[in-house]
Amino acid sequence: MDTPGDNVVTIEDIRSAADRIAGHVVRTPTARSSTLSEITGADVVVKFENLQFTASYKERGALNRLLQLVDGASGVVAASAGNFAQGVAHHGARLEIPTVIVMPSTTPSIKVSSTHHLGAEVVRYGDTFDEARAHAVTVASELGYVLLSPFDDPAVIAGQGTVALELLEDVDDLDAIVTPVGGGGLQAGIAVAVRSIAPHIELVGVQSERFPAVHNLMHDDDLPTGGSTIAEGIAVAQPGRHTVALIRELVDRVEVVAESLVEEAIGLYLEIEKTVAEGAGATPLAELLARPERYRGRTVGLILSGGNIDLRQLASVTLRGLVRSGRLSTFWVELDDQPGSLGSITTAVGELGGNIVEVIHRRLDVTMHARSSEVELTVETSDRAHAIAVLAGLAERGFRVRDPDTHRHT
Repeated sequence: MDTPGDNVVTIEDIRSAADRIAGHVVRTPTARSSTLSEITGADVVVKFENLQFTASYKERGALNRLLQLVDGASGVVAASAGNFAQGVAHHGARLEIPTVIVMPSTTPSIKVSSTHHLGAEVVRYGDTFDEARAHAVTVASELGYVLLSPFDDPAVIAGQGTVALELLEDVDDLDAIVTPVGGGGLQAGIAVAVRSIAPHIELVGVQSERFPAVHNLMHDDDLPTGGSTIAEGIAVAQPGRHTVALIRELVDRVEVVAESLVEEAIGLYLEIEKTVAEGAGATPLAELLARPERYRGRTVGLILSGGNIDLRQLASVTLRGLVRSGRLSTFWVELDDQPGSLGSITTAVGELGGNIVEVIHRRLDVTMHARSSEVELTVETSDRAHAIAVLAGLAERGFRVRDPDTHRHT
């Protein structure tokens, strides 16, 4: 069994990968975020890997692996939740290598359609990445194609490590680097590079609370694994053998973050940095939101690993974020069923500074009195305090308002 001591991946491998893929992947920008720094208390630096052609760092490792196929390889098969798939499809087509990608049925449609559009044959199988990975073994055997691992392959790990080379070139005062962890390829590659160049930097991996496999292995924990997650790109129940060995030796800790914080981080990237982060890519920022005291006053690099999020999911996350922050609220108001009643409530909301987004007027609800009706108002407000003020202002004007928390009329 290979171990880090046996030089599974070295800094020379990563530098060779950087030379090999140069000019064929984007050298993504790194930028400080003053607003995220203000919110978290850290000096936040973001590495924007969502600006790759396929919107993910994964094409670095995919290309490095494809360029090292032995002569005569007839094609490749890979299992992927989407990002590695797109990297293999894109560079496979460019290199004229046939590609077959096995994707879980739960993969967001944007990743499936993009993978097919980039030239790969897509096979949908299983509900999880691990089920898709098992089926990919069968497909590769049947076709006589080379089976690629999206993370547990030295060439892939070396390719992902090139992210760290660029980050360290751009920022010379980092105290910590926070990285998403699924199968572990990105974290392992970054760890090899950082420990070789700047060993003083703290390395922190982050996983969703639904898929904490590497956290469990590294910290001898037994958190449950499985379920629906917004961070499907790192929803891996069985991480790599090589990657876990490297992470155990080189990474300081692997943390777990709540799904709600991942959603919040997606919203912050969209609103503040005007950039799209998928769930996996938002987990490093979620880690800063979860444990700000550990990073306060330190310069922290966040790896925004990808931006492939389904538009419907992004819309849902955005709206849920507005609700959480109190900028979008729903009120239920009981009215006398007579002319002018609806106008009076909408006028009152406007006078209180609320902007009505939607009105649903229920006049046939049999639970209501025959001479009354109920109006459901979706209202934009500046924050939660303003929403509470609108609610109180309506009650002061004599309207019977159902409290959105207790559902009792005031």
